[in-house]
Amino acid sequence: MSNTLIKLENIEKVFYTEDVETHALSNITLTINKGEYVSISGPSGCGKSTLLSLLGLLDTSTNGHYQLANHDVSDISKKERARIRNMEIGFIFQSFNLISDLDVEENVDLPLTYRKDLSKEERKIMVKNALDKVDMGHRANHFPSQLSGGQQQRVAVARAIAGNPSMILADEPTGNLDSKNAAAVMALLAKLHAEGATICMVTHDPRSAEQAERTIEILDGQVVADHVKAPATKIATAVA
Repeated sequence: MSNTLIKLENIEKVFYTEDVETHALSNITLTINKGEYVSISGPSGCGKSTLLSLLGLLDTSTNGHYQLANHDVSDISKKERARIRNMEIGFIFQSFNLISDLDVEENVDLPLTYRKDLSKEERKIMVKNALDKVDMGHRANHFPSQLSGGQQQRVAVARAIAGNPSMILADEPTGNLDSKNAAAVMALLAKLHAEGATICMVTHDPRSAEQAERTIEILDGQVVADHVKAPATKIATAVA
């Protein structure tokens, strides 16, 4: 069985605005294997968030091929993209994206409610396990406004992992956090990776990028560097 989770071949993304063509991505070819921890970095406007959107099936490429878990997802319907996204991909966003009038348990459960293969009892167990994994089980009935930024991001991580996705996509996961909470979230991601999670993270923070085992650098919509680093470069910080 192939260990390849993601395979991109000659991916191009062009945005059209009236008479202007903006080439956000050009000739992106790369492979990400199951269990890898990859950071994607580069200056603002270089195309890294566009690449993450394509990986997460939030958008489609203009040209090229994308295989996810050996299935070609380059040209599938919106409904099928939504189904695969919900089953296979967990998202962590810079701004947390928690719903203010839902409590912690309900926020984590929300993506699971679209899973027709899960019973309410199964969802409840999955939510509890995810919250326990990020040490937020004791806050299950609190609302986002009652949590610190670091706690909100932990809940967002729980939401991302509750459905046991094939990969976790993190878009600037520490961007809205102070240094202490940022270190705690990065330690949590390192723990998830050590347990076998595949993580792909967009970040402009060199310290965060250093914790990944592989770093991909984007410039002007193209991959200009792809390095594999030794595990010893990771920072072991306990989650408070």
